[in-house]
Amino acid sequence: MKDFPLLPLEKIARKAGAERVSSSAVKELKSILLEMVEEIGRDAIILASHARRVTVKAEDIKLAVRKQNY
Repeated sequence: MKDFPLLPLEKIARKAGAERVSSSAVKELKSILLEMVEEIGRDAIILASHARRVTVKAEDIKLAVRKQNY
């Protein structure tokens, strides 16, 4: 997942109101978001497993996000 593009993250920061965004800020945002996504993914897998499923569904992701308080 290291090849995740930075431009969409810069666009998100600009849409949030930033006039300028440094490349180091975008790289840090990428790093943090990837960590968050991994945590959510792990939790979603646990939720699907608890429901005796091997397929992670949107509801698992939503519940995992709520668990993380994002």
